[in-house]
Amino acid sequence: MAITAAQVKELRTSTGAGMMDAKKALTETDGDMEAAVDWLRTKGLAKAAKKSGRTAAEGLVAVKVEGGKGVAVEINSETDFVAKNADFQQMVGQIADVALTVDDVDGLKAADLNGKSVESAITDKIATIGENMSLRRMEKVEGEQVVAYVHNAATDGMGKIGVLVAFKGDDSATARQIAMHVAAVNPASLGEEDLDPALVEREKQVLSDQARESGKPEQVIEKMIEGRMKKYFAEVTLLNQPFVVNPDLTVGDAAKEAGIEIVKFIRIEVGEGIEVEKEDFAAEVAKAAKG
Repeated sequence: MAITAAQVKELRTSTGAGMMDAKKALTETDGDMEAAVDWLRTKGLAKAAKKSGRTAAEGLVAVKVEGGKGVAVEINSETDFVAKNADFQQMVGQIADVALTVDDVDGLKAADLNGKSVESAITDKIATIGENMSLRRMEKVEGEQVVAYVHNAATDGMGKIGVLVAFKGDDSATARQIAMHVAAVNPASLGEEDLDPALVEREKQVLSDQARESGKPEQVIEKMIEGRMKKYFAEVTLLNQPFVVNPDLTVGDAAKEAGIEIVKFIRIEVGEGIEVEKEDFAAEVAKAAKG
């Protein structure tokens, strides 16, 4: 029988399945709506759709380096337990390999992974493992050389924080120490010139207002602002920060001593910026009781 657009829409609304999956389910069941729902559930597609509304703020960051190219990918899950799952880790590693061949996260979602798109592979894994998952971010760096560092590693090349540092020169050991510094300190940018101008202006305004509260002469206030801005830049820019390995040197000075030039860095931490709704136990039970 012919399947109408209205039937497909109704099935999609009730199950959250994709358009092509809904159409196939109706075709396979001769338009029987209940049977189509069961077909989707059997295939795990309706289950995956229901999971998709839940917050995925855990997961893994995977880093891969190939020559002068590095990539970091964040795949989220609902719980840290899944991040320790071998099947999940294998999928994350495969997606990171594919990421080396594309330009951005949209390209990665559409890229081929074992005969299907990366996005479809994640949907299949949702159905298999039973938790919502998402490909959230992908970042790339390129340079003469690239080093990677993973903090809180769950397995080789993936963990809670992934850092890539692109540099010129030969001292990869120092470059890796700088990658560890980035993981620990989380600088806002490489240097002053890379900072968001709006962020700098906002900070300068706050410091100016604070300085003027002192009631000191304007020329003194200007010196105070200059000194405080210098301190601000030292706190938030990588090259001006005290090097965690040797706080007597800035990161920039340490790189210079090692004969290398830091060109770019990337730091991705699992779940940063995701708001997780918290419920107390009583609220959780009440919610479950309502179905």
